[in-house]
Order: sequence, then C-alpha cells, then structure tokens
Amino acid sequence: MHVDYPWHVDGRGRTALTGEDDHVRDLIEQILFTAPGERVNRPDFGSGLMQLVFAPNSDALGGAVEASVQASLQQWLGDRVVVEAVNVESQDASITVTVRYVVRRTRERAVAEFTRAV
Repeated sequence: MHVDYPWHVDGRGRTALTGEDDHVRDLIEQILFTAPGERVNRPDFGSGLMQLVFAPNSDALGGAVEASVQASLQQWLGDRVVVEAVNVESQDASITVTVRYVVRRTRERAVAEFTRAV
C-alpha cells in the first residue's frame, strides 16, 4: 500500500492509502504537473508542462511538449512503466494530457487522462 496523492484523510480518520496501480497513476500526475525547480533536493524533477502552456500554440510546440513530457516520464518512472504515447491538448483555459503506458511489473496496459485549468 502507498500513501494516496493528493494526500487526504480516509473515512477512518487516517492517511488515505492506495494500491500499486493507482500509485503509478499518481506518480505520473506528480511528474506532469510539477515544475522543474519546485522540489527541494530534486531541481530537475518534473516535466515543465505547465510553463509551456503559455507559449504561442503551434504544431511544432505541441510535438515538442509531447516529447518533453514523454522524456520526463521515462526518466523518473522508467523502472516502473514503459510510456507508449503522450497526447497533450490545450483548449481555452485547460490542458488535457493523455498517457498510454505499460506497467512493467504486471505487463498491463493502462491509459491515464489528466485535466488542469491554466
């Protein structure tokens, strides 16, 4: 069991826990939405995704963002998952990231989608 992210209290008044599959999804979310330099003692942790949201939109930028996010996920979670594809879409005031990956331990495919307001 792992501590659930974001941290919260469960119905028993204890720190909420989660299983391995949800934990991997939580780790992906943390990497996606953490800016490099935000973590103490881990200045290169994160993807920088949110900083790129405000750049002028173009096909080239979209491809660069997806490649950068995929590289960050492989760097930090390469021992746990194989990232198959990353799709980043920006609409109005929100960004949606879809990650297709295979969990190394179980060899199961999974898709995780995250949406954040910018």
